[in-house]
Amino acid sequence: MDIQTLAAAVRNIPDFPEKGIQFKDITTLFQSGEYLSSLSDIMYERYKDKGVTKVAGIESRGFFMGPALAIRLHAGFVPIRKFGKLPSETIEEKYLKEYGEDIIEIHKDALNENDIVLLHDDLLATGGTMAAAYSLVKKLGVKKIYINFLIELENLKGRALFNDDVEIDSIIKFEI
Repeated sequence: MDIQTLAAAVRNIPDFPEKGIQFKDITTLFQSGEYLSSLSDIMYERYKDKGVTKVAGIESRGFFMGPALAIRLHAGFVPIRKFGKLPSETIEEKYLKEYGEDIIEIHKDALNENDIVLLHDDLLATGGTMAAAYSLVKKLGVKKIYINFLIELENLKGRALFNDDVEIDSIIKFEI
């Protein structure tokens, strides 16, 4: 299946969660077994030879495809969650997003210096959430970090928050 077909299946929700935000709803992609399988295949093909040992998904929409990709890559899955949701000892990172400030956390023992990590989330907009997640993972001293999104809103320039040494990939790209 081609990327244009997948892009056409993404639903736009105006003024959600706030007025002025054009929300990209990926649940329409997940309602189709064919679309879901195609997304899984695309992501697997892009990362199958990278030596990924852990996929880290960002709450909550990074939890949809992250575990599925981890299974296909024979890697572990690490949740990056909102403040107060993880039960063991954590490190945290504050960040700004399009519509406010937030905090995310990761377990201190989730990753180590031997891990090659694929950070996954559904959407790259302004990049604040992923920049915070990237900072958390770097603090744990991993060997290599890749970043992946299902969707990128290119004109919001979220990639600008990252150095050229990190490989960032998105499957579907939109100008809004």
